[in-house]
Amino acid sequence: MTAAPNFDAIVIGSGMSGMYQLYRLRELGLTTRVLEAGTGVGGTWYWNRYPGARFDSESYSYQFSFSKEMLDEWDWSEHFAGQPETLRYLDRVADKYDLRKDIQFRSRVKSAHWREADRQWVVGLEDGTSYSCRFLITAVGPLSAPTMPNIPGVDSFAGESCHTARWPHEPVSFVGKRVAVIGTGATGVQTIQEVAKTAKSLTVFQRTPNWCAPLLNSKIAPAEMAEIRANYPAMFQRCLETFSCFLHTPDLRKTFEVTDQEREAFWEKLYASPGFGIWLGNFSDMMTDRAANAAISDFVANKIRQRVKNQAVAEKLIPKNHGFGTRRVPMETKYFEVYNQDNVKLVDINETPIERITPTGLTTSDIEYEFDSIVFATGFDAITGSFDRIDIRGTDGQRLKDRWSHGPETYLGTMVDGFPNMLMLMGPHMALGNIPRSIEHNVDWVTDLMRHARDRKIVRIEPTPQEVKAWTDHVKELGMGNLLFEVNSWMTGVNTNVEGKQVRIVNRYSGSAPAYRARCDAVAASGYQELALAQ
Repeated sequence: MTAAPNFDAIVIGSGMSGMYQLYRLRELGLTTRVLEAGTGVGGTWYWNRYPGARFDSESYSYQFSFSKEMLDEWDWSEHFAGQPETLRYLDRVADKYDLRKDIQFRSRVKSAHWREADRQWVVGLEDGTSYSCRFLITAVGPLSAPTMPNIPGVDSFAGESCHTARWPHEPVSFVGKRVAVIGTGATGVQTIQEVAKTAKSLTVFQRTPNWCAPLLNSKIAPAEMAEIRANYPAMFQRCLETFSCFLHTPDLRKTFEVTDQEREAFWEKLYASPGFGIWLGNFSDMMTDRAANAAISDFVANKIRQRVKNQAVAEKLIPKNHGFGTRRVPMETKYFEVYNQDNVKLVDINETPIERITPTGLTTSDIEYEFDSIVFATGFDAITGSFDRIDIRGTDGQRLKDRWSHGPETYLGTMVDGFPNMLMLMGPHMALGNIPRSIEHNVDWVTDLMRHARDRKIVRIEPTPQEVKAWTDHVKELGMGNLLFEVNSWMTGVNTNVEGKQVRIVNRYSGSAPAYRARCDAVAASGYQELALAQ
């Protein structure tokens, strides 16, 4: 006779998806343990404490919608909240629903192995502790596995150094210091514009410039907060209806259906409006028509030239190898103006590559620099990276990392054949978009499946290989013709700092969020007939 599992479910990660999943599994009466590597809840907002870290979707659209009590009692201070405020909000959620009593902190998961004999997962921690569970739910996040650059001597620097995603919990001052920031992605942009305010000197090492647009953040006065709160039902309904669950959604017109004057006026309005509108609320053909994309790219390039005084520097800040919106668009606050400051220098490492990190700084092909601090804003092994760092093995000892060596294969972005009872939150091939909106649907769908299993005493759930292939093929087909998938980025799985991830793949669903939800909901309505369920 086999032993009963320690828990009905183990959830890996206590970010927003792990927190909400715990809340919902409690409603089902399932014994649940959340395993968290950190010392607190919050996931992304726990780890990413770098200067300038904040939302780039509107605060009130990013929060949980499941609790009217929380919606009524929480006031946002800014339209795009900073990391400290966001973490305070998530701590409040954890306190309100007493989530921490089922979360085990300082518990980094090292392995998860399926045991067919008793249909359980055995989950091992780095400290040697192990637990068993019937269902394994991964809430590891699409951007939670930071990568350091492949530069010789990267560990040799004797001064202060840190990756943006592993920022110290205590305050870090750059006053009067010589600082280097390596990387100009979204976290790099936010960090650079803050460090430049106090550093004696800031040297930015850029490999790939990014199209950036103004965030245009502002404070929320009490009267405005009351108005926002009164509009919550309509706002959340709009998020359900838009393409990516944001408040912004593509304009139905095409770029060249309007006059030159109308097009220019429309773009000027978007550029002067807060948030993602310039990216997500643009003409409907911006991501599929090359001429349309070239036109908006020219518009934004001219904005950069207007904002940066030194035109040689401006040209270095304008991307030449990808069009506007084909990579994630960092939202900024006077980022380009930073390069007008006397204490800021931009180094293009395509022209003068970094050859080595040294104990006192770093050396490029032409200069040896000395620094007091180095900030590594070098991004993440995105989407699949957090899975790769855990030794996940399914039936017959098959490793998930090997299975995905040529790109992820999933069923609805939530399951993989050969890995029974493993359910992924915000996994590959899901509709990502505005993350909390996607999380709530994903968790609710998983919870309904778990309820179905509980009520029918089902102990084994697995998609068929045919359904996995069909969904994976569908995701790839949706990517055809989308300019985003012609560009190297974390959204297409390319990371030069990770071995084996130099080939472009389709690792995310690019259809609309309503279409994705409709497909998932149809599966549930059919009684999960596409899944192999066993008692």
